[in-house]
Amino acid sequence: MAPTRTLLIVLAGGAGSRLETLTERRAKPALRFGGSHRLIDFPLSHAANSGISDVWVIEQFEPESITEHLAGGRPWDLDRSRGGLMLLGPHRGDEREGWHTGTADALWRKADLIRGHDPEVVLVASADAVYRMDYADVVAHHLDSGAEVTMVTTRHDGDVTRYGVVVAEGGRIQQYELKPDDPPSRVVTTEVFAFDPAALVGTLEAAAEARPDEGLGDLGEQVLPAMVERGGAAEYRHTGYWQDVGTVEAYWSAHMELIEQPPFDLDDPAWPVRTRSQRHVGARVHARGTVEDSLLAPGVVVEGTVRHSVLGPGVQVAPDAEVVDSVLLDDVRIGPGARVRRSVVDEAARVRGRAQVGGGGAQDDIALIGARSVVHPRKRVPAGGRYPA
Repeated sequence: MAPTRTLLIVLAGGAGSRLETLTERRAKPALRFGGSHRLIDFPLSHAANSGISDVWVIEQFEPESITEHLAGGRPWDLDRSRGGLMLLGPHRGDEREGWHTGTADALWRKADLIRGHDPEVVLVASADAVYRMDYADVVAHHLDSGAEVTMVTTRHDGDVTRYGVVVAEGGRIQQYELKPDDPPSRVVTTEVFAFDPAALVGTLEAAAEARPDEGLGDLGEQVLPAMVERGGAAEYRHTGYWQDVGTVEAYWSAHMELIEQPPFDLDDPAWPVRTRSQRHVGARVHARGTVEDSLLAPGVVVEGTVRHSVLGPGVQVAPDAEVVDSVLLDDVRIGPGARVRRSVVDEAARVRGRAQVGGGGAQDDIALIGARSVVHPRKRVPAGGRYPA
């Protein structure tokens, strides 16, 4: 099990602008995944399964969308009288007041709290990827390495210019570049880091002194490069599934993978991905409805045809409607005779009778329908289209 003084800090304050309207009214970690879960469930569940009971969640953008879901930490056994879940956001009243300008800046503004907590290891994780990881193994590897930071890395075959890219040799990080135009390798950080607390706070303070009138930005801008330059960075290679879902296309693709070849079982009794319970009855498929190779959340009602799709809680598909290769979030309504293909439809949207959304186009042409919007009868939203535009 992880050491008793391991502190997990979940960075959940980002706006997730690359997800377009999916993060217009919600923080990225609050985005639904797999019909029944949310992205923040992954680091919290891994903490619970790894024996880590002290978890801080740093919020900023649309914090209510996260706070409501967390339910005081109860789904992850973090609702404790001592320790457990603590929610942190921007504050006023001291010299570190103000909005966070990035992940490093957020940690610097909470440095006094970290010192006071006196952890043995500070584990920092973002909440915008889908993966399964035993944090206890990461912590043990970090302690054995004697490093200032252990970066959890993975080989990524897609576009690596959106990530921190590393070159490692003999278990040590030799080179780190944030979002490089000319990547030196295809090995990227998973945005899970184990820090020596003194090294983390000391490096944050040094960075703040060097830029007194600017925010610290993200960890990859100053903190991680400084630790690598000092020879203080170790690598922990994650060989299992890991998928960042930071774009509409990546979000859609991860759902299709979940249907076709699930990377792991969200309900595995040995490693469950826990979430806040749903207040819906079971899904219902009418006699005239058809469902093939799909995931249906509680409260779904299908009277039409659903193939190779993921339907969130409360979705309704009317008679003669067809949903194919799509992701429908909470309480979406698909009207009679409507067609939805290769699309992501955000919560409470309405696709009226005989409207057509998506379909055709290139592999990455995913149509996106915004939350609470209405696609009127017989309207056509093309492949890769955005509605409202």
